[in-house]
Amino acid sequence: MNRLLCTTLVKYSERNGIKANGPLLWRAFSVSGCNRQAESETSRESQHYDIIIAGGGMVGTALACALGKNTRLQNKNILLLEAAAGFKQPSTEQYSNRVSAISKGTHRLMQTIGAWDEIERTRVKPVLKMQVWDACSDALITFNYDDFSENISWIVENDVLLASIYRQLETVPNVRVRYSSKIASCELIRDGADKSTVRLADGETLKCDLLVGADGYNSLVRRQMGVQNFALAYNQMGVVATLRLANGPTDNVTAWQRFLPTGPIALLPLSDDTSSLVWSTGVAEAKRLLQLDGDSFVAAVNAAFHKPMPRNSLVDDVMKGVNTLVKQTTGQRLEAAPVVETEVDKSRAAFPLGLGHTGTYVGQGVCLIGDSAHRVHPLAGQGVNLGFGDVQTLVDVLADANYAGLGISNLSELLKYEQARLKHNVPVLLTTHSLQRLYSTDFVPTVALRSIGLTLTNAFPPVKKFLMNYAMS
Repeated sequence: MNRLLCTTLVKYSERNGIKANGPLLWRAFSVSGCNRQAESETSRESQHYDIIIAGGGMVGTALACALGKNTRLQNKNILLLEAAAGFKQPSTEQYSNRVSAISKGTHRLMQTIGAWDEIERTRVKPVLKMQVWDACSDALITFNYDDFSENISWIVENDVLLASIYRQLETVPNVRVRYSSKIASCELIRDGADKSTVRLADGETLKCDLLVGADGYNSLVRRQMGVQNFALAYNQMGVVATLRLANGPTDNVTAWQRFLPTGPIALLPLSDDTSSLVWSTGVAEAKRLLQLDGDSFVAAVNAAFHKPMPRNSLVDDVMKGVNTLVKQTTGQRLEAAPVVETEVDKSRAAFPLGLGHTGTYVGQGVCLIGDSAHRVHPLAGQGVNLGFGDVQTLVDVLADANYAGLGISNLSELLKYEQARLKHNVPVLLTTHSLQRLYSTDFVPTVALRSIGLTLTNAFPPVKKFLMNYAMS
């Protein structure tokens, strides 16, 4: 053993130019060994990033891209952590059953980060008009710009949106994406740490100046912040599917939504002969719909859009009077929604619906965006748009703070982001929650009041335009 060790030391000395005499040789070997051990230990020590984003969904990925492309933040090292093994490439053969109605504000963000051109090259459908009507009365409202001069939204598959943003990330040198990186725990500055710390499931430790929670409505980052989070389950599920329309290709540019007593059903255009279904209903009914065969499911969808519902004579009399008052203002009549012919195979699914909002979005060296901070009912199509609004505001705040030398973890600067987003998010949450409650009943006085309100709103274009611009901003 000694001879072997001696031979090894001599060979080591020859390679490294060290004179092979006793004490010096042993010292050289010892120093080199210590250096290598130190390098190994250093590699295992926590790595530091300026910003770590927990969650690589649409909102978290958009934030990483927007931060990396902002000229005032290009000196920051950014890490995006995603628990999945990789993002799902959009299918070239069929549409995904999860789609988003993109607002004008989100459209501008996608243009800013360079993802919109990729989205248009893949698949996107503009919406020029939306019709919403009550199944329990004659009340209806339509949304569109004069002469259909502008889109009111765009329907994009979530997979297409995410893939387009990821392709942009490939061109951003200061952003690193790590897949299969599940966060086991995190420690924040308020817990006594000098930096926010993330521990991965494999034991690796990462540190950062700013930790952004984009990890969904069960956010681990939010739980670690210890902030109050209001959550309400609606005891409803959203049934989604991709549907083929009857009567061949048409100019399919209208979004349709009918309020049933059990919840709204919506048909969103994907192409001239294909639409995406989002049907909000009770949990038991949703499970029944999932079990139906294809033909029975299509029949249920067509009935939900076209079958007359029981009406109350008192509501009908009230609406006759209201319509008489406003008939000179609007001559609109209810248009029939498209008839569904078939369901795309294996496109049917369901997910639970609920409301959520956290008491605060920020802390020292930490903040929340997207569903980590708020969760809304899909009836107004605002969920992901609120998240993308968070992204734009946070990027602007961080860019200004960094340019002014105030630091990206400064609580007083982060509070600017929180205050700006609360002013927008809370009214949207309250509105969608109120609509969900208002349109989930067939109680006669409630039906009468909501029908009057919807009809009067539809009769005054300035009010409609204000609501449309606010929602699409």
